[in-house]
Amino acid sequence: MKSLPLLALVLAAIVWPAAPARAAKAPSPALEGLDALYPELDALYKDLHQNPELSHQEEKTAAKLAERLRALGFEVTPKVGGHGVVAVLRNGKGPTVLLRTDMDALPVEEKTGLPYASKAMAKDDTGQSVPVMHACGHDVHMTAWVGTATLLARAKDRWRGTLVMVGQPAEERGSGARGMLADGLYKRFPKPDFAVALHNSASAAAGSIEYVAGYALANVDSVDITLHGKGGHGAYPHTTVDPIVLAARTILSLQTLVSREKHPLEPAVVTVGSIHGGTKHNIIPDEVKLQLTVRSYKPEVRKQLLAGIERVANAEAAAANAPRKPEVSVTEGTPATYNDPELTKRLVGAITRVLGKENLREATPVMGGEDFSEYGLAGVPAVMLWLGTVEPKRHAEAKAAGETLPSLHSPLFYPDRERTLRTGVTSLTTAALELLGKP
Repeated sequence: MKSLPLLALVLAAIVWPAAPARAAKAPSPALEGLDALYPELDALYKDLHQNPELSHQEEKTAAKLAERLRALGFEVTPKVGGHGVVAVLRNGKGPTVLLRTDMDALPVEEKTGLPYASKAMAKDDTGQSVPVMHACGHDVHMTAWVGTATLLARAKDRWRGTLVMVGQPAEERGSGARGMLADGLYKRFPKPDFAVALHNSASAAAGSIEYVAGYALANVDSVDITLHGKGGHGAYPHTTVDPIVLAARTILSLQTLVSREKHPLEPAVVTVGSIHGGTKHNIIPDEVKLQLTVRSYKPEVRKQLLAGIERVANAEAAAANAPRKPEVSVTEGTPATYNDPELTKRLVGAITRVLGKENLREATPVMGGEDFSEYGLAGVPAVMLWLGTVEPKRHAEAKAAGETLPSLHSPLFYPDRERTLRTGVTSLTTAALELLGKP
């Protein structure tokens, strides 16, 4: 044992040897810490899964996380930027490491058939009663986060520095991280030297970690457009300005922002996801409303697309002789997630030594969005790693058959629970130990 590096010694004290999710390159067969802790984490996961809360409503979820970290000796501050939780554990001089989990769930009716499936209902922002599910796996994120906090609190003799555990609200709305930062996350609490998070992958096998250096997730902008026309009888279109025709021309013209104006090697998407106008077959309406999602990576491409959308909408309206200019507004926005390349390389190396090279894979960037990006943009090297969730045999069979597995946000999404949770705790704990100071 004396010849093992410090990280291996720590992991030998806190990780596990359980068959369903054995670390392929674990430094010791006697890894008892997580093994003993796992039943408690499993119970927590099921509780969180059965009791999801919508964005900005995470009061009970936040209280559960705060209570557990307070019992571990963390200095806990609730209600940061809404229902956000910040827990700080100081352990001498050394780096400050932020580990983030999100807490909110989605208005999705669970259809997995699991014995612990969510049956929760809640009122959304409009007052409508909706089903609620952790269809993006934030229950996995929280459980791995609590497991990591527990193991690190019990191994304080093995590291030095400050651990900042952040339980973030409203990730699904793209506003939670921004709200916590605006409420003084980096001023009221120790500013981190590094920020790390995990996110479920619905396309990777449980027991594996995937990573992307550089841009990993996209800028995501929601754009609303109202096109104004002059309504009238469908039999006499010459007496009207038809906003439905105007909408059709606008939708087609918007596609040229990607196909003809943007550099072809810079990824971007402009999707019109909703179009509403009119009430009857023979009535030309006064207006049509469009809802767009706009995706990109680089800030300059994002700026070009948003400016182009307004320009195209105005130009098409002018060409149609519309009675007034369209109304164009960006209603939601999340910046692209950029994984610091050097930090990514460092964490991948550390986790590879524990899980084995065969369980670490480089992934490709995706056009989804995540407001974890805000922590890095606020001046901190940051990395988000993908945590595989699909039972390995199921994953292999689906891949061989060309089958598409249920995605995140699907009512059918569920993780290979034990393997996923154990791998999540191990990876996040390993990342923290790699970054924190050594005694």
